[in-house]
Amino acid sequence: METPASPPVAGNEPAEQNGNGTADAAPAEPDPVAALNAELAAAKDEVLRLRAELDNQHKRLVREIDKMRRYAQDRLIADLLPALDSLERGLGNDQASPEQLREGVELSHRLFSKTLADHGLSAIDPRGERFDPEAHEAMGMKPAAGGIEPGAVIEVLQPGYRLHERVLRPALVMVAAEAAEAAAAEASPEDGGTPAD
Repeated sequence: METPASPPVAGNEPAEQNGNGTADAAPAEPDPVAALNAELAAAKDEVLRLRAELDNQHKRLVREIDKMRRYAQDRLIADLLPALDSLERGLGNDQASPEQLREGVELSHRLFSKTLADHGLSAIDPRGERFDPEAHEAMGMKPAAGGIEPGAVIEVLQPGYRLHERVLRPALVMVAAEAAEAAAAEASPEDGGTPAD
């Protein structure tokens, strides 16, 4: 019995013979595994380069942020130096009269205040305004005088300050109370008064 011929396996086909009896070489197909390995190596190389670039950029940004933090106030500090110089001149002047010293301190104060205002600092002086818990801190309540509505600021104990729109320090204030609230506050045992009957 004859064995059936097995089908030709890819790459094992017999080479065709040309007219003079020699075999023509079949065109070589690229090896798919080698091509994939080359692509993988190129991708790994690209990832390594990108990682190194990101790492370098991160280090550069960290250095820039550190530099900005360290020198962010340099303009403000340089602008405050004349006020400091003025104060030092006043302290070094032993011959000045009390009026001259006061005048020097007022000049230094104006210079200092102007410099801070030029850098965005503004005072919060809410006298007569409605109490605002975002910008004011109530230290107590007082009876409302004639014409002042309850809940208005009637006294500023310490001014507050804003840097641009941000509150740096709230103003410490006394707030106008309703007549009944004021009487209860004055008579409360916590304040040393006697309770109202």
